[in-house]
Amino acid sequence: MINNYFLVMMLRAGDVVHVGPEASVQFSGDRALTLRIIRVDPRATYDGWIWLEGYVLDPTGSALQRRRIFVRRDGLRHLR
Repeated sequence: MINNYFLVMMLRAGDVVHVGPEASVQFSGDRALTLRIIRVDPRATYDGWIWLEGYVLDPTGSALQRRRIFVRRDGLRHLR
């Protein structure tokens, strides 16, 4: 579980990530989203998976909806 802790520490509040099918199959196709992270849950989960809280952003960068998602850390693509 120490590996998971290290990966979580690489993401911070304010980071913007693309969440697609590489992060979880539930975000395939038109369900992919852009998320501005507001919280990374530090609790241990399955190796390589993390809980994130954040705001789904529209193409202009405005917040649309607050979400809590469970995703593969390696599947996220850092945008900002």
